Formats: sequence, C-alpha cells, structure tokens
Amino acid sequence: MKEYEHTNELINETSPYLLQHAHNPVNWMPWNEKTLAKAKVENKPLLISIGYSACHWCHVMEHESFEDSAVAALMNENFICIKVDREERPDVDQVYMNAVQLMTGRGGWPLNCFATPDGRPFYGGTYFPKDNWVDLLNKLIAAYKNEPQKIENYANQLTSGVQTSDLIVKVDSGEEFTNELFEGGLANWSSAFDPKFGGNNKAPKFPIPSNYDFLLRLYYHTKDSEIKDHLDLSLEKMAFGGIYDQIGGGFARYSTDMQWKIPHFEKMLYDNSQLVSLYSKAYRLDKNPLYKQVVFETIAFVSEEFTAKNGAFYSALDADSEGEEGKYYVWRKEELKQLLGENFTMFKAHFNVNNFGFWEHENYVLIRDEESAVLAQNANLTLAQYEAKIAGMKKILKKEREKRVKPGLDDKSLTSWNALMVIGLVDAYQAFGEKRHLNMALENAKFLSDKQQKKDGSLWHSYKDGKSTISAYLEDYSFTIEAFIKVYEVTANEDWLNKAKQLADYSIENFYDSTSGMFYFTNKNDAALIARKFEVSDNVIPSSNSSMAKGLFSLAIYFDDANYHGMATQMLRNIAPKINDYLPGYSNWAVLLLNYTEPFYEVAITGEKAISFAAELQQDYVPNKLILMDLDGESALPLVQLKWTKGASTIFVCENKVCQLPVSEVSLAKAQMLSE
Repeated sequence: MKEYEHTNELINETSPYLLQHAHNPVNWMPWNEKTLAKAKVENKPLLISIGYSACHWCHVMEHESFEDSAVAALMNENFICIKVDREERPDVDQVYMNAVQLMTGRGGWPLNCFATPDGRPFYGGTYFPKDNWVDLLNKLIAAYKNEPQKIENYANQLTSGVQTSDLIVKVDSGEEFTNELFEGGLANWSSAFDPKFGGNNKAPKFPIPSNYDFLLRLYYHTKDSEIKDHLDLSLEKMAFGGIYDQIGGGFARYSTDMQWKIPHFEKMLYDNSQLVSLYSKAYRLDKNPLYKQVVFETIAFVSEEFTAKNGAFYSALDADSEGEEGKYYVWRKEELKQLLGENFTMFKAHFNVNNFGFWEHENYVLIRDEESAVLAQNANLTLAQYEAKIAGMKKILKKEREKRVKPGLDDKSLTSWNALMVIGLVDAYQAFGEKRHLNMALENAKFLSDKQQKKDGSLWHSYKDGKSTISAYLEDYSFTIEAFIKVYEVTANEDWLNKAKQLADYSIENFYDSTSGMFYFTNKNDAALIARKFEVSDNVIPSSNSSMAKGLFSLAIYFDDANYHGMATQMLRNIAPKINDYLPGYSNWAVLLLNYTEPFYEVAITGEKAISFAAELQQDYVPNKLILMDLDGESALPLVQLKWTKGASTIFVCENKVCQLPVSEVSLAKAQMLSE
C-alpha cells in the first residue's frame, strides 16, 4: 500500500473529489457541523473551496497550491479549510457561488470563498494562480486581524445580498397564459443564433438541452422554418463536433470555441442523459439517422463506462488522464496511418485529420463537417458500404484507445442525475423500441426506489460503495418524479405513478413555501445555511422548480388533483414575467407554458393492447399529450374510469376531460390530435 506523507479528514469521505484531496498537506475538513463548530471555537475564518472530480482547473489549482507545503502551512495556520464536492452539496455551492457572483460578476469552479466562522462570506473568486493565491491569503489574514469591523460589515452586506438575490414574489394575476410571454425573448435569443455552427454565436458553447427541447416543441406547434433550421443545424454540428466522442460515443461538457470543436473533455452523466432525450425526441420528428446513431452510441457509452452492477449510474469522467487534458481522446496523424493503413485516406476525409481537425502538439480532434452520403459518393461506395467501413475503423481505434490510461471516474451515483438518465432511456425506448434501453431504465428506477428512498418517504442524494448518504435536494425529488412518470408511460404499472405522487406529497410537506408558491432547494429538516434558496432559472440542468412544476402538471391530470394543478399554475405564473427577459434561462418553464397556450391532450387507452398502442403513439413526436392506460378495468386513475370494455382496445383523445369519439386505431387517434 502506498505511503502518504499527509492525510487529512477527507480520508473518511466517499466523494471521489474529496478523496482526491485527502493527502494534500492542507488540513482539509468536510462541510459538517463539527467543522463549523471548530471554526467558531477557534475564531478562524472559513476557507471554502468548492469543485468536482472532473474539473480541470480544480486539478490545476490543487497541483499548484494545495499540494505545496508552504502554501498549505499558511492556509492551515490561519483558516479552517473546507473542501466541498459541489455535486454532493449543491446547496452549499449555490450559496457561495451566489456570493462570489455578487462580488465579482462571474463564477465557476474551482470556487474559493472566504467566510466568517459562522459562514457569512466576505471575499471570493474562482481559480487563482499560486502567486496570486498566496498574495490574497496574506492580504485577507491581515484584514481579518487588523480590520475586523470592515470584514464584519462587508460580510453582513454580502449575506443580505445572497439572502435577497432570488426572492420570488407571488403573482396573483388571473390572466390567461399566452405565447406573448416568450415572443420578445425568442426574438432576442434568435438574434444571437450562430448561422454557421448552430448554438449561440459566442464561445464557450454549452449544449443546453432544455433550450433545444423548447425549440423542438415550439416548431411542432408553429412550423416556423427558421426555428427548425437552427435546431437541425445545432443538433447536426454538435453530433459532428469534437464535443461528441466520435469513437466511443457520448458528449463532453462544452466546447471552448464557436465550432463545437475542442471540448473541455470531461463527460458528465447529466449532459449525456438529457442529450439522449433530446436526440430521441428530434428523431421522432423526422427520423434523421444521425440522431439515432448519436442516441445508440451515447447509451452504449453510458452502459460501458457509467453503469454499476446494480444498475446505478456513475457521475463523470475526468477531462485529464496522465495529467494532460484530453490525452485519452486525441490522435496523432502517424498513429492513425499505422493503425488504419490504406483506409487512412477515407478516415482522414471523414474526420478531418487536417487543418480543421488540428488542435495542438501534433494532436487532432476527430470532427466531421460533411454528411456520410456525400462522402460515400466521393469514395464511389454505396452509403451502406461507406458506413460499414467507417464503423470498422472506429472499432479499431476504440480497441487501441482502451489500451491508454483512462480518465478518472467519479463513481458516486446521484439520485437527480440517475433520474435524468432514466428519462433519457425511456425517451430512447419510445423512439426506437430497443428493449435493452428499457431494461436499463427499469433497473435504475428500481435502484432509485429500493436504495435511495427511506422508509419515511424521503430520498437520499448520493450513493457509493453500497452506502446512501446526504439528505436529498429538490432536484432529486423533482427529477425522480418525472422519471417515475416516464416509466409508467411504457409499463402501465401504476405503482410508479403512486411513487411519484408520494414524492410530490413529501416535497410539498418539506420544501414548499406557501408565501411565494415555490419550492425551496433544501428540506426544512436539514441544517440551515446562511440562506435558504429557490432554484428557478434553467441552465445545463433544468431548474428544480421548473421540473417540479412539470411533474405537478402531469400528476394533476393522472390523479385529477386540482391542488397539484393550482400549484403548477402558480409556479409558472410567478416565473412568467422573467421568460421574455431571458428565454434561454427559462426554457424548461417555456416548455410548460406551451402546455397551457397550445392544445394539450389526455389520451386514455384501455384494453389488452394499451401498452402497444401507447408505444405506437410515442413513435412520432406528439409532445402535447399525456397517456393513461387501463389494461384490465382495474385502474384507479380517475380519467380512465368507465372507459374499459371487455374484449376491446380503445383510445380516447380528450382535452380538459372532454373526449372525442373513441377509436380503435392509433392512426385515427393521431389524426384527432392533429385536427386543431
């Protein structure tokens, strides 16, 4: 066993990120009551350093500063040093990220925030080079010693800013929702579309799935060709880009440039789960084979790299291997020539082993810029022949790549991200009917239900090595509610709906704020931070409040519950004024808004063919519907009562509980939903 010169309290944690720092000379401590009490007793300021295992610049700062004994001695003597995994403790990250953004106008990771012993922030920033870091430490040590009142005043001012920065005002207006609530925001957003590579016309470029989910949904209702063109361009260029792993499948977190070319190489479960959903939905609209390829390859990546024996999904792969960012993923021209021989010329053209694909240090990122049909024609091959050749070359490179040192794996499983992957897998199953995708979803849903739910109905947030830890956050409840509803859609098993309802009821009891009509991010039973926050804006992951509102909207229909519907409506009403201000930051809310402004159907299917009818209905993109099933006349769902007839399989297309004439063919039901 390796001998370490230093070991700190993080050695007892399960987070891979915290364990990465367990042998730093810094006396890191975890965020807990014991650590916070120690700060108060010793009257030392807190140095709160927040990151995550796949964060490149977190590793850089660790190597430069936190592994340096002299720097560590300065930190240890003057501060209580706390390391936080932002994925384990998004509540802590939320508070101190908010503080740093208020101070500096920007944020990111690593996040380094200095606070009074009771947790009130007074200074912070992101990455600091070593000399800047030491200089900052000395200045703050002097200020804390010589100007305590100045520190105290600023800490009070900043804490007040954090506490009031996202207060939600309850909107009592009874006006009906209209599409005018996003039309101004859409005009502003579309002016920033990149006409060449899709996405927004700035770098870095993040694939924010809820943005494209909204555009996909909006196109369905409006048939606006400009929206469709931007959507198609963005999805194609992301799939063609270096941000997509052309050999192993799956997406990196973002690209550093305008072309989706050079990724920040870490791969996150939350990105890949949502992109599986997005490409599956887009495929259902016009059956683009590229989208199918992306979905199948990405799920294969998740299956191979992110799936535990019990069906749980791991969190992330690092950007770095052997201390170099992207080393696992890039190729040198001579290496490719040697591996591919006479096929190199075709491979070179397909993946741009040229000036376009060149990165640095003789390395190339594989990136596409032409459709296979065109390249096949250039090579005098049929499309099938061409694609078979490319697939064979990818297999050779994948086998070779597996000999390399792999990036580090963050093998904790987060309830919220696992639920997002369940949703993605069910969306894929609905689009393609691939049974193994459904089996992966069901196994993980069972993991969430069996391992991550306590006897009192509450959830755990994290799981690793057989141990569930950390009280769950609103995102865990909201995404799991949506996931269990999705599982019902393909199984007709009402146990999943009942589990979703139980989680909603628990959330209302422990997270809901009746004054604002919104849900706090943290449970009322958890230890309090300096602020209890609402998460409302959508980012790389939809906000927990928008997710909860969507879940309540669906549960209101399933259980004919006016209270759920009233809550979802009030939440949307509170946020509606913000949507036009910045639509990309509220795109998941805007998806919910379309449920109110466009026709929305309750589709009740009865009889023994209900599941197969539902599957057939889901093969095309018809997003403005919710499916209820009664296979045997035993369903407890109010909206299917009295609709089951022995020996018959029937579809009822309803709107606001008013049903059209029942039909016994899926094509007729689709026609009823397209009639308006």
